[in-house]
Amino acid sequence: MKRLSLLEALADVPDPRDPRGLVHPLPAVLALTAVAVLAGLRGPAAIAQLGRDHGPALAHALGFRRGKTPAQSTLSALFRALDVAALEAALRRWLLARQDQAGWEAIALDGKTLRGSADGDAPAAHLLAAYAPAAAAVLAQLRVDAKTNEHKAALQLLGILPLRGKVVTGDAMFTHRDVAGVITAAGGDYVLAVKDNQPELKAQINAALDGDADFSPLPAAAEGGRRADRPDRGQGARAHRGAAADQHDGAERLPGLAGGRAGL
Repeated sequence: MKRLSLLEALADVPDPRDPRGLVHPLPAVLALTAVAVLAGLRGPAAIAQLGRDHGPALAHALGFRRGKTPAQSTLSALFRALDVAALEAALRRWLLARQDQAGWEAIALDGKTLRGSADGDAPAAHLLAAYAPAAAAVLAQLRVDAKTNEHKAALQLLGILPLRGKVVTGDAMFTHRDVAGVITAAGGDYVLAVKDNQPELKAQINAALDGDADFSPLPAAAEGGRRADRPDRGQGARAHRGAAADQHDGAERLPGLAGGRAGL
């Protein structure tokens, strides 16, 4: 992938404003915003103040045609009309164009509730992010609607990421057959957490890791009261398929678990 400068990537973001009478180029405004965020500033008022404090030298360096940067009201109106998805796509292209040099190998899936986003009766925004630890950057994020969950949002998020050669990590929320299938189909591997409420999955993982070890990975209660140390062939008695097994994907359904690849 061709390496892009941040200004080149921001130039691809569509301008929502009426082209008649435009004073401030959109890439320059977005570049000013990026500088302000990197300086730890938040909000249109702080961004506008940064532009005033540094004057024409900063304005011309960022691509403004005049030595003057936008006022707070101009920034507020622009941010409300801006295509957020297009902006995030541009930033993602910029980041991914730099990954070969950085050697990114891991992508972490994690959901967080956005602090301070609740407004009266409106609930706080919950975001699912794909984070690259080596870059200390979010590659992409999606808002998780109240009618869905992080598992379903992850399928959409993974669909826009280049996963070949990458290892995707996540907690037990993402331990599902379809999530693992999307990752392996794209040429990636996964490391997903498994909890005690997925007993069959834990049993199959233990069997895959321990090979021919003569033990049962399930506790005696889960085996119908049989002793765990009885000399049964293989892994002992199979666990009863109860409600927990119906609610979670079984290990045999997770692509790559017992294959030649290292996906667990």
